[in-house]
Amino acid sequence: MFLENTVNHKEQFGWIEVICGSMFSGKTEELIRRLKRAKFAKQRVEIFKPSVDKRYDEEKVISHDSNEIRSTPVPAAANIPILADGCDVIGIDEAQFFDDEIVRVCNDLANKGIRVIVAGLDMDFKGNPFGPMPNLMATAEYVTKVHAVCTRTGNLAQYSYRKAKSNDLVFLGETDEYEPLSRAAFFKAMMRDKVRNINVTDAQEVSSKSKRANA
Repeated sequence: MFLENTVNHKEQFGWIEVICGSMFSGKTEELIRRLKRAKFAKQRVEIFKPSVDKRYDEEKVISHDSNEIRSTPVPAAANIPILADGCDVIGIDEAQFFDDEIVRVCNDLANKGIRVIVAGLDMDFKGNPFGPMPNLMATAEYVTKVHAVCTRTGNLAQYSYRKAKSNDLVFLGETDEYEPLSRAAFFKAMMRDKVRNINVTDAQEVSSKSKRANA
C-alpha cells in the first residue's frame, strides 16, 4: 500500500517512492499525477529525466496519454543534487537509463528531507532486472508496481517485448517497437525468437560447409 502521510512529523528525513512496471503500464502517468498534486500544494517541485530520452520532447516529461510536465534533462545522475537545491519534492523519470549513481543520489536527497519519486522499467526487453532499478526498489520506502494489458491475451502484462530487431539494451521506442505481454505470452514469444534464430544460424552453417566442400 502507498501512504503519503508520515505519523511522526518531527522527523526531518524524506523518503523514496518507486513506480515501476512494463512499457505502457502508466508509470509516467502516475509520476506526473503525484508531482502535479505536490505542485498544487505549493511544494517546490523539480523533475529530471535522462537527456537520452527525446522521444516526445527534449525537456518535457510526457506520458503515452499525452499528459505532460516540465522537466530538466540531465546526462548523469550526479547532476541532479546540484539542480535539486531548495526543493521539497524531486521526480525522476526513466530511471533505468541512469547510471548506478542514481541510487546514492536518491538516498542522499531523501536523507536531506526530500520526497523522491522515481519511475522506471523494472525489467529490460529480455525480462532481466533493468539497470539500477532493483537497488532503487530495495532502498525505497514505497514501491508501486503498475501493469499494462497484454496485447495477445488480455491478461495483466509485466513484460516489455521488443518487436524491433535490435539487441541494444537502450533502445527507445513506442508501439511499433514494443508491446506489453503477460508472462505466458512473453515466454512463447521469446521461444519463437530463439527457434527462429537457431534456424537462421543452422542454415548459414550448412551453406558455409557446402561451399568449403565444393571448393
